[in-house]
Amino acid sequence: AGQSLDINKMDVDVIEQIHQMGGLQLVMPQAFAETDCGALADTGRNVVEFNLTGESVELPMMGGKTFNAMTFSGQVPGPTLRVTQGDVVQMTLSIPADEVTGHGNDMHASQMTALAFDSANPGETSQYCYIAESAGVFKYHCSGVHLIGMDQHVF
Repeated sequence: AGQSLDINKMDVDVIEQIHQMGGLQLVMPQAFAETDCGALADTGRNVVEFNLTGESVELPMMGGKTFNAMTFSGQVPGPTLRVTQGDVVQMTLSIPADEVTGHGNDMHASQMTALAFDSANPGETSQYCYIAESAGVFKYHCSGVHLIGMDQHVF
């Protein structure tokens, strides 16, 4: 029997309603919190490396129009990244110096905040590492730059 927030009860603070429903508990296993690539490489786990390039391209659309897309390695959606549960994922994101904007990467499989995966500006390279603890299919997209960038990656 679930409960829901009643927006008509404006006299009760929303946070208080959440507290009354039992509160929220965020669980972040230690493996998800670790982002030091060197420390993860020394765990004895299989390390899978991915090298992606953030680049803007003009994609053809129906009717002879084009769409300015921000891509990972020239693709929308980006390349499929396959790993086995328990692998250390080490992704390097390079942004060419002549690129018009920075790119970031929000890896949903990492199950951690995108803040750890800060954006890389033109001419920079960033490395992102995490342990693929959860099985499943996950998306990844640009983050940390501009919201429109997210849409241009997942077009």
